[in-house]
Formats: sequence, C-alpha cells, structure tokens
Amino acid sequence: MARVFVLNGVNLGALGTRRPEVYGTLTLGDIERRLRERFPKVGFEFRQTDYEGEMVGFVHEARESDGIVINPGAWTHYSYALHDALEAVEGVPKVEVHLSNVHAREPWRRHSVISPAVEAVVAGMGPYGYEVAVGYVLGRSEARRGDPPEVNP
Repeated sequence: MARVFVLNGVNLGALGTRRPEVYGTLTLGDIERRLRERFPKVGFEFRQTDYEGEMVGFVHEARESDGIVINPGAWTHYSYALHDALEAVEGVPKVEVHLSNVHAREPWRRHSVISPAVEAVVAGMGPYGYEVAVGYVLGRSEARRGDPPEVNP
C-alpha cells in the first residue's frame, strides 16, 4: 500500500471559515475525506501545524513515504528551513499545493521559496488540487517501483 503524507501549514486548520470567498467552504477534514474516498488503497498521513519547526519534522518523517503533498500556507514565501527540509528528502516525489491562484493575488504571494525544492506546483484548483497532487505523486512513485497504479478511477 502506498503511503502519502499530506502536510498543511500555517492557518490551514481554519479552512472552511477563514476567507471562504478565497479558500472555499470545505474544511481540512472535508479535504481529507475526499482524498480517502478518491484513493482508497492509499495510506495517508495527514498533518497540519502552525509551527514551522514541527512542519520541518513532518517533512523528515515523510522520508520513507511514497510522496509528499504540501500546502505550506504563508511559509511558501519565506521559509528557507522548509525549503531545505524538502530538498533533503531526496527520491520522494513532492508537490506544492495552493487552493487559490496565488499568481492572481497580491504580488508578494507570487513568489515561492518552496517551489525549487518540489517537482510540481498546483495552484488555483481549490480542493481538487490536492487530488491532482496525490495522483501525481502516486504515478511518480509507482513508475519508480514499476508497480501498477493504485488509483480508483
């Protein structure tokens, strides 16, 4: 069974109530349920924290996983510690996710120090972006192992 870490950073525990016009009305729990339903054969590790050091620890814990999907929140723009942690987890497919289209928002949101440490970025697709990201990391991981896909069509 594939094991994927879905990591959510600062303020993402407030999804569903924090600026729903930007981030939508689904909670993090709703997104987790959708991922479990879409990918029933995946063992997910869902984590959320508002503490940067704890997030760095989660990234290191994911070193032996099949993939990392990370929404760093505001850390996207300034956390070199998180960048370095992701960069250090070599051989594990990693995708940065953002619910909103960060490139259509304030200029300071358009720059990511995280992007150079991941393989792909998904932005502006709302909660569906998490599904795209999980599908990508599973495909990359399966290709490395030569396994058939474990995705529920």
